[in-house]
Amino acid sequence: MKYVFGDSISLISQEEGTVLVAFERGEERAFDFVVGADGVYSTVRRLAFGPHPEFVRHLGMSGVGFTTANYLGLERRGVLHSAPGQAAYVFSAGDAERMTVSLSFATDSPDIDLLDRDRQQEIARERLAGAGWEVPRLLHEMTAADDFLFSSACQVQLDRWSEGRVVLVGDAGYCAAPTSGMGTSQALIGAHSLARHLAGSPGDHTAAFHAYEEEVRPYVTENQKHGREAVAMFGG
Repeated sequence: MKYVFGDSISLISQEEGTVLVAFERGEERAFDFVVGADGVYSTVRRLAFGPHPEFVRHLGMSGVGFTTANYLGLERRGVLHSAPGQAAYVFSAGDAERMTVSLSFATDSPDIDLLDRDRQQEIARERLAGAGWEVPRLLHEMTAADDFLFSSACQVQLDRWSEGRVVLVGDAGYCAAPTSGMGTSQALIGAHSLARHLAGSPGDHTAAFHAYEEEVRPYVTENQKHGREAVAMFGG
């Protein structure tokens, strides 16, 4: 097995019995299959299935996450402050000196995920203006955080999870949104199912891909439903 770091796929070309993959920096290589497990904005999905807007469905909510000093003195507990279209959740677990912060707000596009950090922070301040409670201080702490993360609540919805010898796993194929709480579970269950069906159908990847999707899709459908319902409650 060979691991490659610091590179990215630039082209996928399928031929009978193989998949040719070109890389931005490395040489072209041939594979039996390509498994895209590279997240909501999957490069594999874009190259093999189509552009992101065809499959990424924004649910109307985005948020920032980071850690800061536990100035609230929380001890293995959390506090939620919310209003329609706004929410701040802070908790401490593991490290008593640190506090994890999640600030959520209504948005109209997942494209904010692709902006730079300065613009994302500016949008967070705009959308959380007047939120009250500890939010002004938390927004100040956000600027200094070295573990800043921005993410939108969105779902990936495709009619099929495979295209020839290319198949998708986890968020790349069926993100249920962070509000579902099932992202990691879906990825692990999906990967296990795919591997099991490939092992059980040697020489017939089409049957393996079909069995994988048939097994996992009902689970994904239910999780995506819960993800949408949680966002609807947030907006209420």
